[in-house]
Amino acid sequence: MLLAVLIANSEGNILVERFNGVPAEERLHWRSFLVKLGADNLKGVKNEELLVASHKSVYIVYTVLGDVSIFVVGKDEYDELALSEAIFVITSAIKDVCGKAPTERLFLDKYGKICLCLDEIVWKGLLENTDRDRIKRLIRLKPPTDF
Repeated sequence: MLLAVLIANSEGNILVERFNGVPAEERLHWRSFLVKLGADNLKGVKNEELLVASHKSVYIVYTVLGDVSIFVVGKDEYDELALSEAIFVITSAIKDVCGKAPTERLFLDKYGKICLCLDEIVWKGLLENTDRDRIKRLIRLKPPTDF
């Protein structure tokens, strides 16, 4: 299961978070842990260079894209390899929406579309859509024409 998708700015402020199957009392722990992990390890990392960690029997894959840091947390069948696929789809969708690697301002300007993309990519803790063209069609808020 994909436990969390979290996107933060360079100062560690959380811009978007999606938790699945994580109790409310544990979410604060995960927020602070992921932000600290990013602060400790993401200095000088190139765009979309993946870093991997594990904590409490879960896997974490994280990266930098422009001015934002993206963290994906999973367990069981969502190991490092599956999470790297998920984070690749998420970064691709964000670049498609923003037109390039986003600054924080551009990310916040496109916040609504980015949230729609995340909702189409991850559904109830499962990686749902990985096809870029399908995601683009789904976020237009028009009924799908192909089944």
